Amino acid sequence: MRRWNGWGDDAVGYPLPKRGKQYLAERVGPGARPRDAAFEDVAAAVPESRLPSHELVTGDAAHRVRHAAGQSLPDWISLRGGQVSAFPDGVAYPATGEEVGEMLEFARHSGAAVIPYGGGTSVVGHINPLAGERPVLTIDLGRLRGLMGLDADSRLATFGAGVTGPDLEASLNHEGFTLGHFPQSFEYSTLGGWIATRSAGQQALGYGRIERLFAGGTVLAPAGTLVLPPFPASAAGPDLREVMLGSEGRAGIITEATVRISPLPEAEVFHAVFLPDFESGIAAARAVVQAQVPLSMIRLSTPVETETTLVLAGHAQLIRLVERYLSARGVSGEKCMLLLGFTGRKKVVKVGRDEALAVAREHKGVHAGEAFGRAWRKSRFRTPYLRNTLWESGYAIDTLETAATWDRVGGMVDAVDAALGQGLADEGERVHVFTHLSHLYPTGSSVYTTYLYRIAEDPQVTLARWRRLKTAASEAIIAHGGTISHQHGIGIDHAAYLANEKSAPGMAALRALLAAFDPAGMMNPGKLL
Repeated sequence: MRRWNGWGDDAVGYPLPKRGKQYLAERVGPGARPRDAAFEDVAAAVPESRLPSHELVTGDAAHRVRHAAGQSLPDWISLRGGQVSAFPDGVAYPATGEEVGEMLEFARHSGAAVIPYGGGTSVVGHINPLAGERPVLTIDLGRLRGLMGLDADSRLATFGAGVTGPDLEASLNHEGFTLGHFPQSFEYSTLGGWIATRSAGQQALGYGRIERLFAGGTVLAPAGTLVLPPFPASAAGPDLREVMLGSEGRAGIITEATVRISPLPEAEVFHAVFLPDFESGIAAARAVVQAQVPLSMIRLSTPVETETTLVLAGHAQLIRLVERYLSARGVSGEKCMLLLGFTGRKKVVKVGRDEALAVAREHKGVHAGEAFGRAWRKSRFRTPYLRNTLWESGYAIDTLETAATWDRVGGMVDAVDAALGQGLADEGERVHVFTHLSHLYPTGSSVYTTYLYRIAEDPQVTLARWRRLKTAASEAIIAHGGTISHQHGIGIDHAAYLANEKSAPGMAALRALLAAFDPAGMMNPGKLL
C-alpha cells in the first residue's frame, strides 16, 4: 500500500549502509528518530465536510487525509507531526470527462474551490487545500488513465490525463513506442501533472521536456471546454497549449492529452567519467552539449555530491578499487562524476558515445565504464525511498532547483551552497549540501541542490528551519539571475518569487488570462499566483 506520510509503497525500503550513517553523523551530527503521528489520530482530526452529498464525492476522513498534502518537506512535517492545517472537504473520483464536467458544475453550485489531483507528488504545494471559509473539492483523476488512441504513422498517442508513468510506458512499449519522459517521480506522477507543472524528465536532453512532447488535448474549464488539436505546427496566433503548460490547475482540468512518441530505442547505455574538479567538469559538460552530441542525458555532480553518492551507495570495496584507479590517473580529492546517457539506434549510440568520451578526455576526464551508469539507472526511481530511511534516522532532506546561463552557473552553485550551508549556523546546527547539473542546454544548465539537516523534537522547529533554508536559497537564486523553478513549478512555495521573473505587466497578463478560463476564481486558488 502507498504510504500516507512518505514516499512510495510501504513494502519498499532503501537501506542506509553503516558507513552512510557514520558519514551523515560526521557532517550534521547524530540523528534521533522522531515520534510520528498515527494515521488514525490524524484522520480523527478531520473536520466535518462542508460540501453537500454527491454520489461521486466521498467525505470519508481517510480519503481526505490522503489528499491533504503532497511530497514537499513541509508536507512531510505536517503529516508526520500530526499538524495538518487543512483538509479537502470531499474527494471526487470521476471516470470520464463528462463526470469531471459534472464535478465542476457541482463545485460551482456549492461555492467550492477545486483542486485537480494527479499522482500527489508535488513538492511545492500544488495540491494542498488552503484554510478558509470556502469548502474545497479535490478531483482525483486517477480513473482517467487509459490509452485512448495511437497513431503510429503520426507518432501520436492520446491518454487520459490521470495515467501514471509506468502505465503510460507499458501501453506504449507494447506497441513498440516510448514517451521517454522519466522524472524521478515517474512511478506515481501523471501525464496531466507533468503538463500542468512543465515537467522535465531525466532524459529530456534526448526526448525533450514535456512542452515538446505535449501535442494537444482537452481542458475542462469553468468557462467552457478547450480543445487543443495536435497540429505538427501552426501559425494561428498564440499557442494556447502554452497556457496550459505550467498552469497548475488554475485554468481548468486537463482530462486527456495527446503526446509525441518515439520508437523504442535499439540501444541505451549510461557511462561514467570522472573529472579532476568541478570547473573541469563544467567545461567538459558544456562542450559536449554545445557540440550537439546525440545524448539523452548529462548529469554532473559536484565533489561533495560525488562523495555523498559513493558513500551512500555502499559497496565500499568496489569504491576503494575505483578510487585507486582514478588516483593513479590524476583524479582524486576534488573529483566530480559525469554521467552520460546514450539512447537510440545502435550506430548513433556508438557515434555519440565515442564523441562525448573524446570531448571529456580533452578536459582530463577519466572514463570509468558503465558500472556507475547501470547503478544509477537501476536505482533512479528508488532513490526517493531514501527520504523515508533518512527521516526514520532523524534527518530531514529536501531539494530545490533553478536554471541559469553558463556565465552564471558556477556562481549560482557556490551561492546556493553557501546560503544553505550557513543557514542554521546561529542555531548551532549544520546542513549537508550537495548539488548536480541535471539538465543541460547549449545556453546554460539547471542546478539541482539537495540539503539535509537534523529533525528537531518539535515539528514546528523543523518547519521553521526549512523556511529559513528555503528563503535563503531562493533569495540567492534570484540575486544570481536564476529562475525560481526549472522543473518543479510554482505552487505555494515559490509564489512569492514569481513576480521577480515575470514583471508587473507579466503578472497582470497571467491573472487576466487565467481569469478568462476561470472567472469566479474557483480553480486551485492560492497556487501559482
